[in-house]
Amino acid sequence: MVTPPPDTEHSPLTTKDGWRRFVDDAPACPQWLSACARKRLTDQDRRADDEARLDYHARLVVVATPTVRKIFTTGRRLVLLNRHQISGRRGLIVTGQAGTGKTTAITQLGRNHELLVRQRLGAAAFDGRLPVVYVTVPPRATPKMLAIEFARFLGIPVFRSDTQTAITNAVCDLLIKLRVELALVDEIHNISLATRAGAEASDQLKYLSERIPATFVLAGIEVGASGLFSGVRGQQIAGRYTLTETEPFAYGTTTQRQQWRQLIASMEESLRLHRHKSGSLTKLDAYLHERTDGAIGSLSQLIRGAATEVILDGSEAITRKTLEGITVDQNAEAAHRQRRRRRKTRRDPDADAA
Repeated sequence: MVTPPPDTEHSPLTTKDGWRRFVDDAPACPQWLSACARKRLTDQDRRADDEARLDYHARLVVVATPTVRKIFTTGRRLVLLNRHQISGRRGLIVTGQAGTGKTTAITQLGRNHELLVRQRLGAAAFDGRLPVVYVTVPPRATPKMLAIEFARFLGIPVFRSDTQTAITNAVCDLLIKLRVELALVDEIHNISLATRAGAEASDQLKYLSERIPATFVLAGIEVGASGLFSGVRGQQIAGRYTLTETEPFAYGTTTQRQQWRQLIASMEESLRLHRHKSGSLTKLDAYLHERTDGAIGSLSQLIRGAATEVILDGSEAITRKTLEGITVDQNAEAAHRQRRRRRKTRRDPDADAA
């Protein structure tokens, strides 16, 4: 019996095949068609154009926000500084609220780093290397679970009888052989130093960072509040890692409002809608900030969802009415409802009492 090839198209980012597909993925931007050109299309060609644009908007371009640029610059600098370090390598922790772009920032750091390595070495010299590894920490992680996540990325088979030490050694040996330079560890808030298993998982992560000659980049939600820097173990982490915080975009000062508009303008520029008027989303900057609470993840979901909606209904232009009909994540929706209630209360102070 012939074994079918692996379905790399649906491999998650936490596998070698999925990561390579992410790095190699450069989706073609669909052609923008005028109303006249679109009318001349056959029904089949029109459906093909719609499908291509639906797929394109589902993975809209990543905007180089100040946070993304800062994390790339810091990560790149640490990789260079660690290149000849035998021990005591420095790392980076990216933390902040949910939806503020942590995963996007570290995966873009990894993607850009791997592309730079490929460019520097050339195809022949790069063959057989794995510059970047990306894993997520499972809930209530134990040291063995953490080692298994690295093994899963590498495609190392793990059996029930395998010990933590055996899995860890196999992972470290292979990553050294593949000359990994950057280890991205996401969902780090799942490690709790308040529990024995969490403390041991933290020790395992430290051990991996010592054994593997790579720069470790950790990301998680409010890791300081989760106790990651508490106690002796926490002090060791704090002494080795640079901390970068991601935050929702503020909207108070002129500069902040300008940065928010630039972000919206970049996303709007990438849209491929046949009747959308350029600049119409930028004019809704205050509304968009209120709808998303300044979270880039929520903004991306809102605009991509609206673009999908107007392609499906044939209107081909995003309006405020379109945006009102798109539901985003609960955090953004709750903040939006709270602001509307506050405005209503200011207009009619007796509304709540009534």
